[in-house]
Amino acid sequence: MKKWVLGVSLCVMAVSVQAQSYQEYVQKALEAMSIDSTDEAERLFREAMRMEPAQRSNAMIYYQIGRLQEHRGKLEKALESYTMGLNVAPHVLPLRMSRAKLYMKLGNKEKALVDYSDILDWKADEQEALFMRAYIYTEQRLYKKARADYEALLKLNPRHEEARIGLVLLNEKDNRSREAMEQINAMVAAAPDHAILYAVRAGMEQTRKQYEAAEADFTKAISLAPQNVDYLLNRAAFYIETKRKKEARIDLDKAMELGANPDDVVSLRHKLR
Repeated sequence: MKKWVLGVSLCVMAVSVQAQSYQEYVQKALEAMSIDSTDEAERLFREAMRMEPAQRSNAMIYYQIGRLQEHRGKLEKALESYTMGLNVAPHVLPLRMSRAKLYMKLGNKEKALVDYSDILDWKADEQEALFMRAYIYTEQRLYKKARADYEALLKLNPRHEEARIGLVLLNEKDNRSREAMEQINAMVAAAPDHAILYAVRAGMEQTRKQYEAAEADFTKAISLAPQNVDYLLNRAAFYIETKRKKEARIDLDKAMELGANPDDVVSLRHKLR
């Protein structure tokens, strides 16, 4: 009888030590993350999962490992980690959202769309998922679906500026150009210090060959956000279109100084020849 009690006690102690070790590894991994020791953090997370491979909370460990791998630029490895986590717990929204974002970063919009749609099936008011799905639908020319998502998002959050801009650009593509221009003009009037609104309107004016207005808006956007490389590249492209090579070169040189993607700059420079 005493031996049986002793055996049970030892088993309980063993389970307790194992559980404690799992938590300790996780805690140490989080501490390593806090000091940006990413390799050590990943090793400790994997040790925790090795201790308890059936633990449901391993889904969140895969999430953390994926984040670490993304931070180190190992995007395919991160994608694999997020997928492993979702295999453990398919309905963990941070995991599903992170994988969707990574699919977008890798240029796989089709798979991102599946993930965003799954998220919205579970949580219909998830604003980021609504916005990104609307964006993808717009890219796919599925304008009716995109409009439904933008309108659902704006019903949840009428002040969501990105969604309002998205709806403007959707109207522009969907042959509702007058409505689109009225919307962007109203947004500029309501928020005259928001550089992005001028940049969006400038692009619309350039499409309409309203070159004087477009230049004024590009310049206003740059004056409000002088470090924004995209605005400089957009104005350089505008100057190239309007045969003003000197001004285009100045913007391209400035964009390079600010850290623009060299491929983007080279592509525009080719058009100057």
